[in-house]
Amino acid sequence: MSIERLSKHLSGQGLCSRREADRYIEQGLVRVNGEVVREAYYRVQPGDHVVLDDAARAHQERRLTVLLNKPLGIVSSQPEPGQRSAATLIEPASYAGTGKAPRITGRDALAPAGRLDVNSTGLLVLTQDGRVARRLIGNDATIEKEYLVRVTGTVSDAQLERLRHGLSLDGRVLKRARVERLNQDQLRFVLVEGRKRQIRRMCELVGIEVAALKRVRIGGVKLGRLPTGKWRLLDASERF
Repeated sequence: MSIERLSKHLSGQGLCSRREADRYIEQGLVRVNGEVVREAYYRVQPGDHVVLDDAARAHQERRLTVLLNKPLGIVSSQPEPGQRSAATLIEPASYAGTGKAPRITGRDALAPAGRLDVNSTGLLVLTQDGRVARRLIGNDATIEKEYLVRVTGTVSDAQLERLRHGLSLDGRVLKRARVERLNQDQLRFVLVEGRKRQIRRMCELVGIEVAALKRVRIGGVKLGRLPTGKWRLLDASERF
């Protein structure tokens, strides 16, 4: 381990997000070699023993992660006038989990962990847990995301091959994708990155028109039979 800022170290260990780490440090809930550290810019040395106090760990365990089947016309975040954000759907009336709908306080703190554009549907993750967000959308994230894409017209083998490898967006080469033809008008995409409107833009580059796009899996978590516009909590047995 190299010398690094304490909050970065905590985040890198998967204990919390950088923002949460800064808050725990300020509250005196982080110890280094048994001593409470409150300095935001404290530098951790190789061999230092860093722990979160029980209160911080308990707070992390109460952070919720929600799975939503996003409908058409709903934006993931930052809606413009006349639009509705995904977080506003997280209410008791649209709960489709088991038992009674959980009471979620601080609904605005549920942040989307990834994009799904207004014209796309399917699995959207919203979370209060910085660890989940970092795993899904951090700079080093490699979680697979699976999509079903309905297209207009015939897709050739040559077009499929170009979609799989060799395309660039915004001056950057895209990572290799798994793309297969499911039937005459539907493709299956599996990506390990999430550039803005990536699949639609990839298809545009090779002359394919997208009619509909639905995300059905993120890592090991599947959309399953969750109805459109409904949500449930991430189960303790599920792992991205």
